[in-house]
Amino acid sequence: MSDTRKTNAQFSALWPTTFLQDTLPGAENANILLVQMIEEMDAGAADMTTDYLQGNFLDNPHPVAVWLKDCINVSINDYAKNLGIDYQMDWHVQAWPNINRFGDYHNLHNHPHSWLSGTYYVQVPTDKGKHKGRSDLNPGAISFFDPRAQANMLAVKGDGQVEAEHRVMPEPGMLLIWPAFVHHLVHPNLSKENRISVSFNVVLNWRDEYIP
Repeated sequence: MSDTRKTNAQFSALWPTTFLQDTLPGAENANILLVQMIEEMDAGAADMTTDYLQGNFLDNPHPVAVWLKDCINVSINDYAKNLGIDYQMDWHVQAWPNINRFGDYHNLHNHPHSWLSGTYYVQVPTDKGKHKGRSDLNPGAISFFDPRAQANMLAVKGDGQVEAEHRVMPEPGMLLIWPAFVHHLVHPNLSKENRISVSFNVVLNWRDEYIP
C-alpha cells in the first residue's frame, strides 16, 4: 500500500532506557594498582564479592581509588546532563570489588534503593577457552533486559523493540552506568583467569527538587 499524502506526524521516543559506556583515561596503569589492591582485600575477606554493604571501596584513600571515584562522578554528571537534568544533584557512590573465578556468575537481579548502578572493569580474561556443547555461551559477558514486560511480543523485523536483551562484552578500562531498576545478569567466567571489577550504586541524598 502506498500513500503519497504529506503528513505532519511527530514522533517521540517514550520511556527510553539510557546506558552510558566509556573507557576511562589512564585505565591501563590504574588497573595494575587496582588488581593488587583488590587481590589483597580478597585474601583477607572470605566473602568480599557478596558482602557489598560492608564498607565502601571508594572511601579508600589510596590515590588509585580516588582516581576511580573522581572518574565515576564525572560520568554520573555526564549521564545526568544527557538526561536533560539542569539542576544540581547530590549523591553518594557505594562501591564494592568483585573477583569472579572459574565458574562464578551473578544471577538475574537489579539494585533497589538506588538511582543508578554501574560497573568498572579492572581485569577481563583474555583466554575465552574452547568449550564443548552449546554454541551460544557468552563467558564473561553482562546482559541487560528490557524493563517493559512483554514489550517485544508483537515486534517485527527492523523494529528496535524486538531485542529484549542487550549484551556487552567487557574490556579492561570500560565503565558502564545504567538505571538501577534494570534487571541484568553476569554470564559465568569460563576462564582460569580471574575477572575483576568494581560495582557501584549511585544513591541520591534526597532533596525536594527531585520531585517531578
